[in-house]
Amino acid sequence: MTHYDVFNGDADGICALHQLRLQQPRESVLITGVKRDIDLVKQIPLDNTSGATVLDISMDKNRDALVPLLKAGIPVSYYDHHFAGEIPDSEHLKAHIDTDANTCTGLIVNQQLNNAFLPWAVTAAFGDNLFVAARTAAEPLGLNDDQLDQLQSLGTLLNYNGYGSNLEDLFFPPADLYEKVKPYADPFAFIEEEAAFKKLEQGYNSDMDKALSTKPISADDVTAVFVFPEAAFARRVSGVFANDLAQQNPTRAHAMLSTLPGDGYQVSVRAPLSNRTGADELCRQFDTGGGRKAAAGINFLPASDLDRFTDAFKKQFSA
Repeated sequence: MTHYDVFNGDADGICALHQLRLQQPRESVLITGVKRDIDLVKQIPLDNTSGATVLDISMDKNRDALVPLLKAGIPVSYYDHHFAGEIPDSEHLKAHIDTDANTCTGLIVNQQLNNAFLPWAVTAAFGDNLFVAARTAAEPLGLNDDQLDQLQSLGTLLNYNGYGSNLEDLFFPPADLYEKVKPYADPFAFIEEEAAFKKLEQGYNSDMDKALSTKPISADDVTAVFVFPEAAFARRVSGVFANDLAQQNPTRAHAMLSTLPGDGYQVSVRAPLSNRTGADELCRQFDTGGGRKAAAGINFLPASDLDRFTDAFKKQFSA
């Protein structure tokens, strides 16, 4: 019988699973993908499955695949902070869901583990652009500013690696990156010893330099919209660039559109840090859209819907 660990391929998903498996080691089959690949529960087979742990992917987007598992008597532990919709009523489901805009899955897992691996939870929060929540969570650790900056950098880089239209866009497939993280109970040892950290750092710096030369197609005090070319760097950097802009302009909402083949865009939306809500509501108005209150996205926005999106974006955050 096989256990499946199903997780988002970003910093939050990786760090959440890492904490759990440091506390509760077990053999499992990993199911993950690029950050936007969240329709993952359907990959769990009904046959020969002893159980599943699902982390950092919306239950609302996976309910149709989750329910048959529960009806088959397969136990599922579910940890998440995205919009969940109706949670199935089943004795086989243990749901740890908190959609508060100031938490993430890594912090939810940390709460369940009583701070057992708190530095990794802090890393997860930094990766999800929750800088205030990360620093607040880190207070019991007594870290200095340099150490906090290191965890912020690690979270940002793990998150950066998850962005892309497909695995070929990424420096490391998320399952492989998790395996590189897995031996390290101490994130500072990972930063110091693991070559993957340096590779991600170099890629991030190169991609961000290119992103910084891109001007918005629309910008005011309330919203800004950027369109990137059809290029791997643009698909990789869009989310972390949006996070960076959000930190620099905390009262402004941001949308990053990366041009895709097929006459469309991949969209990343960040609500203002001063009012971390509305991003998921906006993106769910479009096919393939979803996410959480503070940060959401659309996997494929047809070019014909660009004006409709821009109008809806401005309306959402100008209210």
